[in-house]
Amino acid sequence: MNKIQRIYVDASAVGGAFNKKFSQRTRPFWDAVQRGEIIVILSDVLKNEVDPAPKIVRDFFGALPESQTEWVFATEEAKNLATQYIAENVVGKTSFDDCVHIALATIAKADMLVSWNFRHIVNIKRIQGYNSVNMKLGYPQLEIRTPEEVIHAEYTEI
Repeated sequence: MNKIQRIYVDASAVGGAFNKKFSQRTRPFWDAVQRGEIIVILSDVLKNEVDPAPKIVRDFFGALPESQTEWVFATEEAKNLATQYIAENVVGKTSFDDCVHIALATIAKADMLVSWNFRHIVNIKRIQGYNSVNMKLGYPQLEIRTPEEVIHAEYTEI
């Protein structure tokens, strides 16, 4: 039996379920969560980002099954790691919350983080930068993918 993956999600992965451009590629991920195949790691930072979202997104987020969720919170350790990503020029200061997402997923030892944020998160240069800082500071590397890649990998075994 396969181990259930623990996957940290950011706001783009939640909102992507209702975004015209991403919904068809995001829904299968959330369907897998509903079927009990994935545990999603949620954070207080994510909740703060979802709070001003449209009602449909807030309702969806609020209805995620407790049995398939795990919560983490922005501790000083996470904020310090996020600050280090910025200090190492992985991204700029305006991307602090994105860095906190990466730090929380790293510290929680998530199997991966999923996002549709190609500018600051799902970007090979950024991923290499985050992981370089993680390794330098003794943290594990973090796998970063899109929701679509998670599902595609699950059902396309070689």
